[in-house]
Amino acid sequence: MINMTENAEALFSNLERFLKTETVVGEAIIVGETTLIPLITVSFGCGTGGGTGNTLKDGEGTGGGLGAGAKITPTAILVIKDGSVTMLSIKGKCNLENLIQMVPGLVSKVSSKMGGLKNKTDKNKTENDI
Repeated sequence: MINMTENAEALFSNLERFLKTETVVGEAIIVGETTLIPLITVSFGCGTGGGTGNTLKDGEGTGGGLGAGAKITPTAILVIKDGSVTMLSIKGKCNLENLIQMVPGLVSKVSSKMGGLKNKTDKNKTENDI
């Protein structure tokens, strides 16, 4: 039978590496004079099982089981601008509008980066098609 203790130790050591401070507070994103820091909710669950013993007829029983799951949800963004800190919840349309107002260049910078990526992709397709 598979050693449940070893499997549980491996599972929890991997969860320990996954569930760290950087998982809850994301990496800072700097847009011009504004710094955005995402805040994230992390939920996880796990379960184990086991079993041994003889069956009623002539065989022996064994068993095992181990599982885990995790969910990461962005919940808010800290906006640091001109020495003031504001926390915006991600839920709700008006909070997204407030974020865009606080970071005037955000939409144009994201659009220009996405356009640059699209142009590179289109150029690669053209070069590869020749």
